Amino acid sequence: MDLLEEIKNNDRQIQNINIDYIKIDNISLEDVEFQKVVFSKCNITSSRLENSSFYNVSFNNCNFSNTSFENSTFHNCKFDNCKIEGASFIENSIFEVTFQDTNANLINLSNTHLRNTKFINTTLKNSYFQENKLKNIEFENTDLRQVQFFKTSLANVDLSSSIIEGMSISLEDIKGAVINELQSIDLLYLIGVKLKK
Repeated sequence: MDLLEEIKNNDRQIQNINIDYIKIDNISLEDVEFQKVVFSKCNITSSRLENSSFYNVSFNNCNFSNTSFENSTFHNCKFDNCKIEGASFIENSIFEVTFQDTNANLINLSNTHLRNTKFINTTLKNSYFQENKLKNIEFENTDLRQVQFFKTSLANVDLSSSIIEGMSISLEDIKGAVINELQSIDLLYLIGVKLKK
């Protein structure tokens, strides 16, 4: 399938199809609506898919590394066994979305509204959550090492099964989060104390 031709022929609306084995670098697409689409084993890297909408979309074994989805909407979607390393999700609306077994290192989620979103067995190392609105977020066996949370409250968010070593967050933003006993050591820096070994 020629994805660009398909978008052009369907007035920037792609619905009810499977998109398989596409390999594209450095494309720029804006204002495209994807609905009930399955992406399988696609490589769309270092590209721009901005100001777009993804409704009931599945991404299976795909690579979207260094791709920008800025100002986009994801609703009822799933990233399964994908690589989205370095992708930008700035100013997104991400509702009812699951990231599972996915490499999401270095992604930027600044100014994004996340609701009913799950990160399961996913790596988010060195990623950015800045000025986010979070509601019903789950981190299950997620690697949050060196993640930066800024002006993003994690109240009532369960981090207890995840790795939080080196996570950068303020005392105000971590207040009310659920952690395990060992993780408390990783957060001692917030109160200005050092652990003597």
